[in-house]
Parts: sequence; structure tokens; C-alpha cells
Amino acid sequence: MGKSYIIYKPYGMLSQFTKEAAHHVTLADLDFNFGKDVYPVGRLDADSEGLLLLSSDKSLNKKILHPSKKQNKTYLVQVEGSPNQQDFDVFADGINIKIKGKIHACLPASARVLSESPDLPERIPPIRVRKNIPDTWVEITLLEGKNRQVRKMCASVGFPVLRLVRVSLSKWTYNKGNLKGLAVGEVREI
Repeated sequence: MGKSYIIYKPYGMLSQFTKEAAHHVTLADLDFNFGKDVYPVGRLDADSEGLLLLSSDKSLNKKILHPSKKQNKTYLVQVEGSPNQQDFDVFADGINIKIKGKIHACLPASARVLSESPDLPERIPPIRVRKNIPDTWVEITLLEGKNRQVRKMCASVGFPVLRLVRVSLSKWTYNKGNLKGLAVGEVREI
């Protein structure tokens, strides 16, 4: 079965243990000894943050990420501008985005504009703030996880992403159950 861990991946950290350049911050920089057989199950871009699952259970990757399993991945997304719910309703029908130069038809996704900012740790460094341009938080749930998919989906409807935080991956949800109070960079065995 192996050991599995959840972390709150900080902004700026790569979802891997190996540095590609001397200045990169990776999972190996966390104050935790994972063991040599532990690897990330899925990824978050360096400029995304939130829940990341790591495991030595090789079957977990297929259980969580294989397209036939259709596991939810939920993100809290701070976008530039003042969208209304109708701006994101198109996600329910699936939209097309480009991935590696090819058109990808996204599976239907749910999105809802939040009336209040979510309770999240401060991002370091903070997002850029423009006095004349408001920002809005949106909750987006996908059944897939293509490279930079949420960012591309939001851009396609005219709302660039300022901050992206994964708060749920399959059955694990940030700040609930055994993840309550999970701090940025904290590792918990699950």
C-alpha cells in the first residue's frame, strides 16, 4: 500500500523533487524526509498553490488521475475583473482551449462566482493589485487536470487568473477533516 502525504504546496515551488535550475524551489526543500519511493500524484504549476498529494503507492496515481476515474479537483481562483455567474456558465458545456498548440475539448466543469473572498493563507509574494481593476474569486471544479487548464479556461472567457489555489483533490479537502489547519508548506501523512 505505501505511505501517502498531503501538503499545502507554496507558491513558487515546483511539484517535483529534482531542481532543473539552481534557483528552483522543489519538494526536496520542504523540512520533511519523504523517502526515495515517494512521488507527487498529479502536479500544480510553480505559480499555483494548495493541495498536493504525494505517495509511494504506485496504484494511487491511476486511482486519482486516470481519465476513466473522473475524480473532482476543486480550485479557488482569483481573477482580474468583475465577472458574473453567466460568464462562467459556459464551462458546464465544456469549452475548447489550446494545449501544446492543439485544441483540447475540456470536459464539463462547474464554476461559481463567490460573494466573499475565501479564508486562505496569504500568498508570498502577494498578487499584483491594480487600484482601478477589481478582482473576484471563483470556485471551479474539474474532472480532469490538463497543463494550466484552469488558467486557460478563465482567460478564454476574458478573466485572467491572479491566484490559483487547489483546495480539493478527490476525497481530500483543504481545511476539513484531517487537513484542518494545514499551513503553507506543511506535510501531513494520510
